[in-house]
Amino acid sequence: MDFDTVAGELYGGDLAEFVSARNAAAKAAKAEGDAELAAKIRELRKPTTAAAIVNRLAREDAAELRELAELGDELRDAHTRLAGDDLRALTRRRGDLVRRIVHGLPSMSDTVSREVEATLEAVAADPGTAELAVAGRLTSVAHQDTDQWFTLAASAAPPSTGKRSAKLVEKAEPAKPKKDHRREEEDRKERERARAERERLRKEAAELAKERAVAERDLVRTERAAEQATTRVDDLRTRLAEAEERSERTTTEFEKAKETYEQADKAAEDARKAAEAR
Repeated sequence: MDFDTVAGELYGGDLAEFVSARNAAAKAAKAEGDAELAAKIRELRKPTTAAAIVNRLAREDAAELRELAELGDELRDAHTRLAGDDLRALTRRRGDLVRRIVHGLPSMSDTVSREVEATLEAVAADPGTAELAVAGRLTSVAHQDTDQWFTLAASAAPPSTGKRSAKLVEKAEPAKPKKDHRREEEDRKERERARAERERLRKEAAELAKERAVAERDLVRTERAAEQATTRVDDLRTRLAEAEERSERTTTEFEKAKETYEQADKAAEDARKAAEAR
């Protein structure tokens, strides 16, 4: 029994049977004499409904999740460069992609739909979440402690099908009719973690909004300065053209005055010579 294989089968299986299947797998590992493996399997967290939907999407076609992860890399790069135009364009692309992914999923409640959107936003926001989502092993956006239960190999990829193996299905214990307090406690903790994650994402969004506002103010200030400089250059060009026109007029008038002077001077000289000749 291999840990990564068991983890992949569990996270690709039926969410409602996750706990019983996980316990059955741990029991089987212990029966085979591998207590360490059994302990690691018991530590596997049951995914949230939204995480399970994203995991199933990764197994059906991870192309859109990979595109979302790549968009996240581009957004972080644009944020580092304070490239306002790029940030706005990439943010629009991210929103369009998230909506397109959600629209292509089976019908779900508004609450689950919002949780799926938040999970997809987290895929774009955090490389660790993106890696888990593309591998189909996401538990929730609040927990990305991959080193505690499995290591993603360079060639790791989700199974081509979401069905769990017959071995795990056969070993799964039947659901008990009595109240499962352990499951209730797990669900309560997951809700608390989800609330904490939503709060973290809200604060992160607020910080990004502040930084975006600063970047936009700088952009507007720069554009205004460029417009003023352009206006100044146009004004100087107009004044230069007017000065050149006045210079040409003055030159023409000077040439005419010079010609008139020379004619008058010649006439005076001719008159003087004529007077002397008498």
